[in-house]
Amino acid sequence: MLPQLITDPSVLGGLLTDASNLPGRADGLVRPRSAEDVADILRHCQSAGIPVLPTAGRTSTTGGATPDGGWLMSMAAFDAVGEIGHDRASAGAGVWLGAFQSAIEATGRFYPPDPTSRNECTLGASVACNASGARSFRYGATRRWVEGLRVVLPTGEILDVRRGDPIPADWPVPRWHEPAVKTAAGYAPPASLLDLFVGTEGTLGVITDVTVRLTDLPSDVIGLIAFFPDRASALAFVEQARDASRGDPRGALSPRCLEYFDRGCLGMAEGRTTVPDGAGAALFCEQEVEACGADAHLEAWLEALTAHGALVDDTILATDGPSRSRLLELRHAIPAGINERVVRNGMRKIGTDLAVPDAALPRMMDLYEASPVEHVLFGHIGDSHLHLNLLPSTPEEAQRAKDWYDQLAREAIALGGTVSAEHGIGKLKRDHLRWMVGEEVLASFRSLKRRLDPNGILGRGNVFEQGPL
Repeated sequence: MLPQLITDPSVLGGLLTDASNLPGRADGLVRPRSAEDVADILRHCQSAGIPVLPTAGRTSTTGGATPDGGWLMSMAAFDAVGEIGHDRASAGAGVWLGAFQSAIEATGRFYPPDPTSRNECTLGASVACNASGARSFRYGATRRWVEGLRVVLPTGEILDVRRGDPIPADWPVPRWHEPAVKTAAGYAPPASLLDLFVGTEGTLGVITDVTVRLTDLPSDVIGLIAFFPDRASALAFVEQARDASRGDPRGALSPRCLEYFDRGCLGMAEGRTTVPDGAGAALFCEQEVEACGADAHLEAWLEALTAHGALVDDTILATDGPSRSRLLELRHAIPAGINERVVRNGMRKIGTDLAVPDAALPRMMDLYEASPVEHVLFGHIGDSHLHLNLLPSTPEEAQRAKDWYDQLAREAIALGGTVSAEHGIGKLKRDHLRWMVGEEVLASFRSLKRRLDPNGILGRGNVFEQGPL
């Protein structure tokens, strides 16, 4: 028996867009309470040709959580935290990711993936999008931490999948060469069945339950914000810190994250927090305290910062509560300033999610900084993955910003990079994906989608254009 279909506009109205602000529409909402309910809904919709889109935190910036007709499927009932052991933890797909991580850390264990929206997004959605974040420099994206899933296929079949399970021989598996960078664009070439449901943006199945792998909770973490006179000196430090960390992940200089803020970001922070005179760029970094001890870490960091011309006396070092508060104050001041500018301009910002090989990063940063409209640049510089936020103030500037984004995407592809490093494709980057992978690879994605979802009901419009596959 199908769950009740809710059509009340006052209920649906709050579920029709996501963080992209792309407007959507839906004919109804269903609220399954079990995998069997999900299976019944999908079987019915497959037969009737009704589009279905799971909905949870709606933090997607690509329109992936915006419906284009059909039914929304709430995952709110899948909110139970299961067993938390030494090596594994399990939970329903609708559990808030941040709450799940807090429950794990209360036991002395650690689940590292850390998307910025972790307190507003769900565990299942983070798996479906292969979410990453600042700590992905050290720990990688979500994929490597997933050990098992319960998935309902678009035809209603329920699968319990564990890492290493083979892919059925009659499934047309995409085989292509992903760029050698952090990427979340398209269907990754799978090593096993599990991989087909991680990072495919919910287009191949509905995840209802997740089992993840855990690791040691760091004994302590040193945080800092270091200011530099210019981009070149900040980038030189990043290159040393990145090389040191990759050479010895437990060494004295082994950051778990390296985050960049340009002068525009610092300008938006002024008035909310203190930015030193002469600062042209800044880095937010974290160092887990290893066996060598905190003093050895601090000595190595100070030596490297000094060698690359950092404004050492102005460094904000977070080793206790008050210093962590100062550090967070500066980090939070930057997005607050960006949001205020967006409101004042009366136009949506346009944000990139490109990553390139390390050697190509200076070239890409030159292009970012040549933007024809007001902009700020920040993000995961350790992974050569920066977010350019274009801030148009008129419709004409908005069009120039969109055109510039397209040029940047083509340039990232030419440099061996990706059109989406962590946010996925959704509905807004389908053209960029086609430019990146080509029609033949895109056709292989469609073949797999067609095999699992004959009528193309699940996540319709995401990754692929609306309409027949």
